[in-house]
Amino acid sequence: MTETSTAPLRDDPAAGGAAASADRMNPRDRLAVTVLLVSTFVVILNETIMGVALPRLMTDLSITASTAQWLTTAFMLTMAVVIPVTGFVLQRITTRPAFLLAMGMFALGTLICALAPGFVVLLSGRIVQAVGTAIMLPLLMTTVMTVTPVASRGRTMGNISVVISVAPAIGPTISGLILSVLSWRWMFGLVLPIAIAAIVLGATRLPNVTEPRYAKVDVVSVILSALGFGGIVYGLSGLGEITDGGVAPATWVAIGVGVVTLVAFVLRQRSLAKVDDALLDLRVFSSRTFAVSVALLAGLMVSLFGVIILLPIYAQTVLGLTTLQTGLLLLPGGLLMGLLAPGVGRAYDRLGPRPLLIPGAVALSLAFWGFVLLQPDSSPWWVLAAHMTMSAGLALMFTPLFTSALGSLPAHRYSHGSAVVGTLQQVAGAAGTALFVTVLTAQSAALADGGATATASVAGGVHSAFLVGAVLSLVTVPVALLVPAKPFVAEPGSHH
Repeated sequence: MTETSTAPLRDDPAAGGAAASADRMNPRDRLAVTVLLVSTFVVILNETIMGVALPRLMTDLSITASTAQWLTTAFMLTMAVVIPVTGFVLQRITTRPAFLLAMGMFALGTLICALAPGFVVLLSGRIVQAVGTAIMLPLLMTTVMTVTPVASRGRTMGNISVVISVAPAIGPTISGLILSVLSWRWMFGLVLPIAIAAIVLGATRLPNVTEPRYAKVDVVSVILSALGFGGIVYGLSGLGEITDGGVAPATWVAIGVGVVTLVAFVLRQRSLAKVDDALLDLRVFSSRTFAVSVALLAGLMVSLFGVIILLPIYAQTVLGLTTLQTGLLLLPGGLLMGLLAPGVGRAYDRLGPRPLLIPGAVALSLAFWGFVLLQPDSSPWWVLAAHMTMSAGLALMFTPLFTSALGSLPAHRYSHGSAVVGTLQQVAGAAGTALFVTVLTAQSAALADGGATATASVAGGVHSAFLVGAVLSLVTVPVALLVPAKPFVAEPGSHH
């Protein structure tokens, strides 16, 4: 298969006014990125919006906690299955059709959720939502890398960091605010008009900025991908739901099947890559910068999703805060990430990744050691300070890592690089949730068996989980040193 030119396709060369300068996008490309950024923020917000709502849903729908948890697990599971296929999809179709497909699926899923008469229909709606979300994230990244001049990539990727890190972080806050005055259906009812407006705007104003090329779909790869990534995410999610009888056998079976089929998937992709027919081109890992950056990103996602789960449990069960108070406690950290990201992006364009990554990794580790010090009678202000320190550290790291990873690839592999980043984000999120909840559950049970009160048991479990996170955070500083001091920019066709 021949590789096409990496120049972006313009469906009207005259549109967009004057050509972009060397370090600025033209107005039409800027509009495309803005529409995609806002839409992606809305869809990713929905990934973590259900957590706070689960107790309400358990009552309203008469379901158990383990059943309700599927509303979050199924969303992540669907994302992990669909995202690997997007590398292929985004090669075959241009920007506008891909956007309309993604937002159309998301809006349909949101409508189903808002009108759901019971749990099964609500779960179906969440799965349809997740399919749309899975397409949006790689579409946004691929488009940005295609149209953004190298000199201003950090600035634009800083905005993407807002979407990817802030949206999941403030999801619980927004759902807490909604649930304090409205029913759970409004979590979807308020989002639906925004999704429809995005579809109308995209259909009328979104330009096609990527160039499609022929790519065959390998059905065996699709099946292996679904079983591999799906099995691992399902199994990891199951690890976080330990019952009195221990981990369910189905959980270990799922992880085993996931690992075996993922090995088969990797071997098949390596074989198909020789004739440029891979569903997910794993040659992106031949770039050391990409491999190191993605490994660090996965570690950050483990931390972020673990904390998103642990802090509300600590705040509500140990400190006795309400869902609304918990949401407001975590809001400043999410806002801080959003405020810092554009400035971090500009700093990346001037300084490169390493001067941002090192202080970011140090701040992240300090925050985790701060979480370790939490006691049953700790002040909420201590939680706030540690959470904001963590948020600042993540903000300093996300943008340099996203930009370094994708910037080290040749343009014809952007869609595959974006799909790899998105897939690992879901697997790492599931792993973070599983790791922290498993440690929390095991230690809490051990303390309860030893005669500790319910509050003391949970506090001890939270302490142990954060201690594991703090020890793991020590690895981020030396790994950050492996990312090049200056960003490497791949030439088209480069196999760096």
